[in-house]
Amino acid sequence: MYMGIKGQISAEFVMMVGFMLVVTCAVALFIGGVNELTHAMAAARTGAGEGAVADSLAVYPDEAYSDYIKEHQRLLSPSSVKIVKIEYKNQGLNPLYNRTKIQLKIYASASSVKSADRDCIGERINFHARKSICETFNTQGLTNSFFNPAFSNKYVFTTCDVQWV
Repeated sequence: MYMGIKGQISAEFVMMVGFMLVVTCAVALFIGGVNELTHAMAAARTGAGEGAVADSLAVYPDEAYSDYIKEHQRLLSPSSVKIVKIEYKNQGLNPLYNRTKIQLKIYASASSVKSADRDCIGERINFHARKSICETFNTQGLTNSFFNPAFSNKYVFTTCDVQWV
C-alpha cells in the first residue's frame, strides 16, 4: 500500500508540471509579441528625440543644405523641440508585407519654431523614428533610403504627419 501512494504522487506531480509548462509556453508567446512592440516603440521614441535635437548638428547633403539656407534658415540653428508623446494604431495584417501594420503618430511641441518650418522638422522627426526602428531590429535592408516603411520581425511601421501641440 505504501508503494502505491508514492506512484500516485509522482503521476500527479508530472501532470502538474506538464500543465504548468503548457501555460508558461502560451504566456511566453503572448509576451514575446508585446515585447517586440514595446522595443519598437522605445526605438521610435529614441529616434524621434534624435530627430528633434538634430537641428544644427545634422550633416546635410549639399543640395539640401542649399535649400535650407534659402528657405529654412531657422532650421540650421538649434531650436527647442520637445517630443510630447507617441501613439500607435494597429491597422491589422498588411497582405503586401505579411506583417501587422502599425501607424505611429508623434506629438511634438516647439513654441520657438515658425509654423512654416514645422513640416520640415516633422519629416526629420519621423525619418529618425523609422530609422531607429530599423536599426533596432537590423532590418535596414528591407526598406528604402527613407526607412519608409520600417520593419521589425512581426510588424511594419509607417508614420503620419507630426501633430504639433
